[in-house]
Amino acid sequence: MVSARGAIEAMSTSRWFRRWGPPVIPRLDRAVHRITGGRLLMSQGMISCLLLTTTGRRSGLPRSVPLACLPDSDGSFLVVTSNFGRQQEPSWSANLLRDPQATVSYRRADLTVDARELGPEDVAAVWPRLVRMWPPYGHYGEIAGRKLKVFRLVPREPSAGAQ
Repeated sequence: MVSARGAIEAMSTSRWFRRWGPPVIPRLDRAVHRITGGRLLMSQGMISCLLLTTTGRRSGLPRSVPLACLPDSDGSFLVVTSNFGRQQEPSWSANLLRDPQATVSYRRADLTVDARELGPEDVAAVWPRLVRMWPPYGHYGEIAGRKLKVFRLVPREPSAGAQ
């Protein structure tokens, strides 16, 4: 018998999901986040999630996107440019490359973070943990026909004068 999570994982690599998931799921996630005062994201029931807010590279406006994440032991978060297995890179990736400072909302905490794209050796070191967390990552690069990027989001230390 397939678990609900297993069924969702299998569905997430389907063609129809890659077409309809991106316009629907992030909107629902943002709505749930707003309605619950930052306590929840819809996808949180099956995977660890955060709300990433970047600065739009063209508009200069804040752009928020819910993302699956792997919290790391050092307090940072790993995020993957999977974009539901679509061919194009997600906009948030280009935004971070242009301006690596962003904010993260995670479990009701709002954090300022600095993003760093991981190099090939670092990606190889964390990739098995990312695929264990969300097995479809193992298929998304092949489906998309591109190398998936991995970013580490590192919370900034509060300044000495901040309380």
